[in-house]
Amino acid sequence: MSQSSSLEPRQSGKMNSLVQLTLDAHGGIDRWRQFTSVSAHLRNGGVLWPLKHQQGVLDDVNVRVALRTEWASHSPFGEPHLRTSFEPHRVAIETTEGRVVDERLQPRDSFKGHGVDTPWDQLQLAYFAGYAMWTYLTTPFLFAMEGVDTEEIQPWQEDGETWRRLKVTFPRSIATHSSVQTFYFDTHGLLRRHDYDTEVLGGSPAAHYVHEYEEFSGILVPTRRRVLGRGPDGTFIPDPEIVTIDLSEVEFT
Repeated sequence: MSQSSSLEPRQSGKMNSLVQLTLDAHGGIDRWRQFTSVSAHLRNGGVLWPLKHQQGVLDDVNVRVALRTEWASHSPFGEPHLRTSFEPHRVAIETTEGRVVDERLQPRDSFKGHGVDTPWDQLQLAYFAGYAMWTYLTTPFLFAMEGVDTEEIQPWQEDGETWRRLKVTFPRSIATHSSVQTFYFDTHGLLRRHDYDTEVLGGSPAAHYVHEYEEFSGILVPTRRRVLGRGPDGTFIPDPEIVTIDLSEVEFT
């Protein structure tokens, strides 16, 4: 694992009240600091992968992400002996012994001019999957990282409930869907929805819902994720499901 810039969390005194509420609801920043990585088994689906000519590659995989630096790896990747290595400035496909098969520096640049149906190569798939799963598995604790700005905005009514919303602005050093994203929380502080405009898909607007929380080593993790389209008024578009992710065997170390 590369030793890129540290993403240690800030002290709690510098956080706004909604950030503090959601960190506590998901297990607390003190417990989070006890771990350096998290791994999980994934079953992925949805219409995105065939659109990108990458169907089947991520259907049934394992992922591991670092919690102190932005790094992720999926395995197996296409072949049983291959895995990925993702960082914001570099993505690679390598053997399980660590021999590099293919790599790309500054991988974000390769998506310029892309739309939703622009085909991907496998390095682009590895980059997207890497930053996406790093973002998901470190949420909400990434809100406390240096350089990440948060602001509570007006609440949202959905499904007969009122959800508090957090506008999050990420620094350029963090690879993620878009520089500005919106996270929705229920009255207990648990994440319910996550909105972003997917830059590598030409800015395609998404409404990402999370379900079925389970506790692993004292951290609450949603084990069912469904990414839908988002209309101009902010409401979700129920069909088709763009990406589906079901997690199991989550382990913090």
